[in-house]
Amino acid sequence: MSVTHQFHQTANDCLERIAAELWPGAKLALVIYTPDKPELDIVLKDSGLNVDEVINTLRRRGGLSLDGDNAYKRSVCDVIIGALAAGKQNNNPPPAGHWGQEFWDIGRAEGALQHELVHALRLARKELDACQRVIHYAGGFDPAYVNDAQAAIKEANSVLDKIPA
Repeated sequence: MSVTHQFHQTANDCLERIAAELWPGAKLALVIYTPDKPELDIVLKDSGLNVDEVINTLRRRGGLSLDGDNAYKRSVCDVIIGALAAGKQNNNPPPAGHWGQEFWDIGRAEGALQHELVHALRLARKELDACQRVIHYAGGFDPAYVNDAQAAIKEANSVLDKIPA
């Protein structure tokens, strides 16, 4: 019998004895980890254990906070950011039923709204420019109006230059 197997057996026996002394409905888990050596990690858990409740317990009592830094939360956030960006670009949708779909949909809605706003701004800029040309060629209008409209066109152009056609 290997040392690891022997340890598992001893730990399991101890956990069964501890579990027998717990109040009704209580569940027990044992986690052993070695930093930077995940291959040595050991997780022993009671039958019917809800791992989400273990996480909730660690959050409530063990200092596991949403504000803390860990690789798992960073990875989840990376997936969310990626789903938002892919949705905004309307590409690479998640597989059916994937939890990231909601974030992809949010990104998609924002991308569609941006597209709509850019289209409206381009149209308004084009029409304002056409009006300004007519006013300029007709003469007789207040130059301040023309100057303000030209400033508005310049501002619209500076925003539109940031967005691919």
